Amino acid sequence: MVGIIGFLGVLTNLIGANPIVPPGVYIADPSAHVWPDGRLYVYGSTDEKPNHFCSYRHDVVSTTDLIHWSIVTNVFSSGDPNNQVPYANAPLFAPDCQYKNGVYYLYHCMPGEVSEGVATSDSPNGPFFRSKKIELNGLEGIDPCVFLDDDGQAYYIWGQFAAKVARLKPSMTELDPATIHDNVLTEKEHFFHEGGYLVKHVKTYYFVYTHMGRGSRPTCLGYATGTSPFGPFTYRGVIIDNNYCDPGNWNNHGSLVEFKGRWYVFYHRSTQGSFTMRKTCMEPITFKSDGTIDEVEMTTQGASGPLDSCEKMEAERACLLHGNLRVQSLSVSNDMVAGIWKGDRAAYKYFDFGAGVDRLTIRVAPGAKPGFIDIATDSPWGNSIGVMSVPGNGDGHNWRECSCDIQSVKGIHAVWLRFDGEGKDLFKVDWFQFHRH
Repeated sequence: MVGIIGFLGVLTNLIGANPIVPPGVYIADPSAHVWPDGRLYVYGSTDEKPNHFCSYRHDVVSTTDLIHWSIVTNVFSSGDPNNQVPYANAPLFAPDCQYKNGVYYLYHCMPGEVSEGVATSDSPNGPFFRSKKIELNGLEGIDPCVFLDDDGQAYYIWGQFAAKVARLKPSMTELDPATIHDNVLTEKEHFFHEGGYLVKHVKTYYFVYTHMGRGSRPTCLGYATGTSPFGPFTYRGVIIDNNYCDPGNWNNHGSLVEFKGRWYVFYHRSTQGSFTMRKTCMEPITFKSDGTIDEVEMTTQGASGPLDSCEKMEAERACLLHGNLRVQSLSVSNDMVAGIWKGDRAAYKYFDFGAGVDRLTIRVAPGAKPGFIDIATDSPWGNSIGVMSVPGNGDGHNWRECSCDIQSVKGIHAVWLRFDGEGKDLFKVDWFQFHRH
């Protein structure tokens, strides 16, 4: 992968399926938009360290087909050497972008600095320059979103624990203070935590947000519907829950977008046993005839449809991790699943096994003691289709490929890897691949 350097950034081809960003790239809080050029763009926070959220820069990823993605790095910065925020000095949290009359507006926030601002560019890929502070009339918050209605009127959404909405003036850089509505969504009534995003489908306004209604953690994206950008909004439920994406997971944040006639939800997953180091993912969604959206599950396939079981599957693409195991960096261009203890499980959804497969190869780095990988289909308690033996006497750094025969599998299934052995840090997994004899 090309290095992530330079103010204007570099274009890098990425692989389809989830996550949509490659090893070494951590983009969270995805805000997705389709601009006049027909490409789908995703703006988000850039994580750099496992002990704090975000960084001093924003990157942009985009695609024309949901398979081949490109990334432009450093499109906007709040730090040296290309600081475009002269009135504050802090990391950049969740952004949004909007387009109007040939100008792209990047809306950003810097918690602790009482500052939300907007920078501009003539390109969706930036660079964005000369941030101007947005005056919020004393109602501070985080996670700005700007919605452009059919009549050209723009609305600014922001807030934590309670959502606020106001009209933007024609300049797109100032609120109309007379139109500010507070408590449009609340934690008590809607489970609203933060991360508001407004979109319109047919004649209904969908307010998507980080949802604090399960397990006392904001792992869900919830939604409410209304007949105007100011509401009133009726709570409708959860679109996706990223619980179990990583043992250290804390939050979620995302958006909805229509692309080439199909709707998708964008969200993020944590890695490295932390609440940060988050990666952007996406899933298709469907609006039902009554206007509601069924909750969808996290998958490995994402927008691609079931994956070819005979293609190599990188271990870090697991959509569920149960136990201590987590995605960790193996190199600048490669991740792995490590920290594996007895009883841990990893899921991959979904594979198309076609007419059948009957053998499996896994690349592992053995630990000191031997272990086992039990392969199951469909659920963590599904029937075993084979058991892979992993030798001991290793140091967790030397890699080898192990193979075993499995029961013939046909059709479309989820795959669960169930790990067993003595002690902790049994071994590491880089990839696996099914075969047909």
